[in-house]
This record gives sequence, structure tokens and C-alpha cells, in this order.
Amino acid sequence: MIKTRAAVLREMGLPAPYAVSRPLQIDTIDLAPPGPGELLVKVTAAGLCHSDLSVIDGTRPRVMPMALGHEAAATVVECGAGVSGYQPGDAVVFSFVPACGHCQPCATGRAALCEPGAKANVAGTLLSGARRLKFPNGGVEINHHLGVSGFAEYAVVAAASAVKIRPGLAPEIAALFGCAVLTGVGAVVNTARVTPGSTVAVFGLGGVGLAALLGARAAGAGTIVAIDLLDSKLELAKSLGATHVINAKTSADVVAAIREATHGGAEFSFESVGNERVLQQAYAATARGGTTVTMGLPHPSKQFTIPAVSLTVEERTVKGSYMGSAVPSRDIPRFVAMYDAGLLPVDRLLTHRLRLEDINEGFDVLARGEAVRQVLVF
Repeated sequence: MIKTRAAVLREMGLPAPYAVSRPLQIDTIDLAPPGPGELLVKVTAAGLCHSDLSVIDGTRPRVMPMALGHEAAATVVECGAGVSGYQPGDAVVFSFVPACGHCQPCATGRAALCEPGAKANVAGTLLSGARRLKFPNGGVEINHHLGVSGFAEYAVVAAASAVKIRPGLAPEIAALFGCAVLTGVGAVVNTARVTPGSTVAVFGLGGVGLAALLGARAAGAGTIVAIDLLDSKLELAKSLGATHVINAKTSADVVAAIREATHGGAEFSFESVGNERVLQQAYAATARGGTTVTMGLPHPSKQFTIPAVSLTVEERTVKGSYMGSAVPSRDIPRFVAMYDAGLLPVDRLLTHRLRLEDINEGFDVLARGEAVRQVLVF
């Protein structure tokens, strides 16, 4: 048993500003040794993501208490029994869905839909069904967030949640490949399979949306329209390759503006906001024969309504993309290689470096939309 400092959420739905309500408490908790098939890791960096915020505000209900954080990089400290392919000192990035490798989705190359992994994530356990976190002195168990719980100095994870990366990549950059890049770039190259010269619209310019923009540029898209509420993010989007930008707050008709920029509608529209109304806009802005991809996570009660006949007479496609439809062991190394080659300037997504103690204030910044990616650096 070792001690580790971690950001623990005991109750969802506390009001903003989080600097005042402080939903995340920095506790020193007990961390059990790794079991079979698990790794003890020292976390080097962890990104603040809307998927964490959606647990804090109750949009994405999870079991409590929970040690949050799912987008992270780390160094292996110890390997549990039966672990192969890893050794102490290895640099790793985490996938937020552990892939068992044996279920039907895993066997057909759809690791993001791993059934045992999804079950473990909902239950707040590791892939084995175990929990390795407790409050001190024999206290109650603490649930794991998406098999990672990366807002901590140390973590125990399933080896199936870890992907080895090349040594020397800065931790605060490496962490981004575990969610923002995996989800955004993956949606472009795996889910939609954007083709060279095509027209693309990206709704929402947080870490995932801007990663999708980077992916579209790397895929050779000819026209890339970026849509957001903040001019600062639109300016960043232009510097990253957007050919057109639209402020959804000031535009008289966002859909009409996109259709004009793309000469009739985008062949591929990506929604990363997690809002059903924005998803309807993305669908309306998609061309006949085009594909609308949603990467966002709206509240489970929300519904998405479209004209049913359009699916047939316009040969339209609507696709969900979870974790970028990725196979993390394949995609994280190849996206890192694309970064190394200058094709994915992922470092441009990093806007703030934080201490663990600053995490509540960081989520206030994220909730206001003032950051692309903030990263805790340990």
C-alpha cells in the first residue's frame, strides 16, 4: 500500500464557481499494489476535459466517490503478475476504455466499444472489477474514473488501459493523445474517413474539436469551416488551418453561412459540443450524401430529431464516434508519429499548465470556454 495525493469528487452537481464550492478535494488516499494484469504508474501529466466536467456538474452521472481524470501520461513503476510488454521506466499514455481483446467489438477491431471495458467504466472499477483506491485507515473504497483516475500522483491501471509511447515526448503533450487527439483525430480518420479535397465543418473548438480540425487538415480536406462562440478560438482555428470561421453567437444564420462557404453544405460535419441543438445544426449544414459525426456527450435525457425522409432521399449518414472509433494500441503511436512529422501540431492545443492544487479553478476556466486544453503537470 502506498499513499498518493488525488483529486476526489464526493458529490456531483455542486454549483459553479468551483473555486468557491470546491467539488474536487485534494486528498491523500491509499493505493493498493497492482493486481494481475495491472500496472502501478507515476502520473506525469493529466489534461482537464469536458468529460471530467460533465461528471462534476452531473451531466454524466457516475458512482461516487470517484478519483477523477482520464486523459493522462505516466511512467511505469511496477508491473503486476502476468503483465508482458511493459517494464519500469516505460512512458505510457492511457486509453479511457480498457480493451479486453476478446469480446465481439474487440475481435472486430472496435476497441472503443469493448463490452467488459464499458461495464467496468460504468461501475467505477478497473477492467478486473477491482478497486485499488481507498480513503485512509481502512476507509471506504474510491471509484476509478474510466479506468485511469489520472488527477493523482500515482495510479494503478489495467495494462489494457495503457499504450507505450516513445521516450522523450513532453508529458504535457503526451497526455493530450489519450483523449483530445484520440477522439478528435480519430473521428476524422477512423469514423468519417475524410478524403483529400473534401469539405469539412467542425462545431465547437475545444480540445476535441480543434484536434478534429488538425485531423481534417492532415487528411487533406480542401475547405474547413470552424464554428464557435469565442473569437479567440476562431483565431486559433485559422492559424491551425481553418479556411473559414463563423462566430455562432453573432452570425445571423450559421447553417446558411456554412452552406455558402462549402457551396451547398459540408461533406463531413463534426459536432464536439455535446448539445443536441448544435448536433441538429451540424446535420442541417451537411450536404446531400454527406456524413454528420457527433463526438460530444449530451445529457442522457436529450433527444436528437431530424427529418426522417432526408436519410433516404438525400442519402445522409449520421454516425457516433466514441474515443475516435480508435484502436488505441494502433492509433496513439501513429498519431504521435504524425506529430513528430509535423502533420499534427498537437502542442498548439495546450493553453495552460496547472498544479494539482489549482484544479477547481481550472474547471471554472474550462466551463467558461476560456481554454483549449489545461494540463496538470506533476
